[in-house]
Amino acid sequence: MTSKFSSKEIHFLKNDSDDFNIKPPETYFSDLLLTKTVPVRTFEKRLSEIKIPREKFLCAVIHISHSKSQEIRDKAKDTFEATFNLFLDNKRGIWENLSGDSFVLAFWDYVNEKKASQLLISLKTKLSAALKADILMGIAKFPYHDFSKSDTFANALKAIDHAAFFGPGTMIHFDATSLNISGDRLYQLSKGDMAIKEYQKGLEIKPDDINLINSLGVCFGVMGKLDKAKLEFEKAIKIKPDEIMVIYNIGLIYKIDKDLDKAVIYLRKAHGIDESVFEVELLLGHLLFKKGHPGQALPHLEKAGLINPESGLVFRAKGEVYLAGNNPEKAGLEFNRAIKLNPSDAVSLSGYAKSLEIQEKNLNIAFTFAKESIALEPDNKVFKKRLEIIRGKIEPGTILEQKAKTA
Repeated sequence: MTSKFSSKEIHFLKNDSDDFNIKPPETYFSDLLLTKTVPVRTFEKRLSEIKIPREKFLCAVIHISHSKSQEIRDKAKDTFEATFNLFLDNKRGIWENLSGDSFVLAFWDYVNEKKASQLLISLKTKLSAALKADILMGIAKFPYHDFSKSDTFANALKAIDHAAFFGPGTMIHFDATSLNISGDRLYQLSKGDMAIKEYQKGLEIKPDDINLINSLGVCFGVMGKLDKAKLEFEKAIKIKPDEIMVIYNIGLIYKIDKDLDKAVIYLRKAHGIDESVFEVELLLGHLLFKKGHPGQALPHLEKAGLINPESGLVFRAKGEVYLAGNNPEKAGLEFNRAIKLNPSDAVSLSGYAKSLEIQEKNLNIAFTFAKESIALEPDNKVFKKRLEIIRGKIEPGTILEQKAKTA
């Protein structure tokens, strides 16, 4: 069975924008491709059946941003229809109401793409003025690459998701980044195979796109296809040797493969490029501890804690370092902080119990925490041994009895 790695804090890295004005939307229009609502199916059918001169058209998905104003919602359909008819007619285009405030249109018979884009800008401006609302728009063209007519509608939905990252009023034409965003959404929905197809299609359009290559590698990695993931990350490294997220991801692949020496090499390289990446410092500290270098591990864990003071995993890792270094008092403090952030952290519960046992203090509390750790991880032999030792100190003779039973 191929090994996987799963943790909320130690995970593959994907690109996030440094521009804090760019943020993902609350809802994704491309989700309509999964639910296939009646309006979506209706527009797909109309688009596939209609005869389009020169087999060339633009498709646009339009959303009216209105801060949940019922007045605007009530006017939206009539206003959109009137605006559509002002610029186009039923011989040059079709449209469909996707929801109360979202529409799709396709039109053709334009001189060139520049003129067609100007028409959409004018329609957007007129609609915005009539409704006193911002208009979000995603645009896709046909023919493009090897996409079908139906794909073009899907691409417009992906383009409006892309536009939504930049906020109300944005208009974006479908491109490789739109496919990256679509892939990321499918990845979020645990639809890995579909996400992989989106990333691969994006790379057909833009073969050297670092974000697409890394996203594809991450998806392979999460699905346990480690050899394929490594190939993608190595491809990305050749394009951009100092890309920290890719270097980290290769290190994580080696960690999953249990090649800690190579993992540390890559993590140290990432650390040398940027010391302010939480995941790099946390994983590097974790690996150095596992390799038996607690003194080297601690500075990285301290740095990770400064970057993200709310990380329970950092406190747990520091607790393990102190416990291994025979400093139960400091270990107990760290484990206690980890438990406050995550009461279901079995490792910290057991570690805290062990730190109290070594100090010969609060043994009843230690016993309770040790039992809770086993309730969470019933098959953990280390946790069981710790509980047995604590029970023996609370109830003298227990350990002897246990040994007699197993003899």
